[in-house]
Amino acid sequence: MKFHRPTLLAALLLCGAAHAAAQAGEALSLNLTMLLVKTVQVNGKATEQLLPNSGSVNPGDVISQVVSVRNTSPKSMRDVPVQLPVPKNTMYLAPEKGLDSVRTLYSIDGGKTFAAAPLKKTITVTENGKSVQKEVEVKPGEYNAVRWIVAELSPGKSLELGYRIQVR
Repeated sequence: MKFHRPTLLAALLLCGAAHAAAQAGEALSLNLTMLLVKTVQVNGKATEQLLPNSGSVNPGDVISQVVSVRNTSPKSMRDVPVQLPVPKNTMYLAPEKGLDSVRTLYSIDGGKTFAAAPLKKTITVTENGKSVQKEVEVKPGEYNAVRWIVAELSPGKSLELGYRIQVR
């Protein structure tokens, strides 16, 4: 199954941008970039390259999603939430490197609630013929939304937030 980039990109921009802009009183400029992650050989070494998407993706492809967030207001913004859904038919893999300066929260219920990793959920299992509830750790592949809380963003400053997904 192939997914066409414009559809995926439009959905992400609408959901993520609308949420972040509403939360920040329209004082944010957001730009989403989606790049195909490929491993190529350079001088005999495996090297990762981020390539513009050619228009469609295939199952197994890894995509880097990065949203550039810019404070367009004349004053500093504090505790700014920026949220992106994990697109349908993809699986969350890992955050992009260099996101130590922001707090990252994850959701497994479509963005209704968020918590820091590792997330936990309660499942019901049968043990010795009885139904028992157990708390288990949620695998990152089950995350379906990511929210970053930017502690402070000065006027005119920008930063990049992102994660990697794999097409199912």
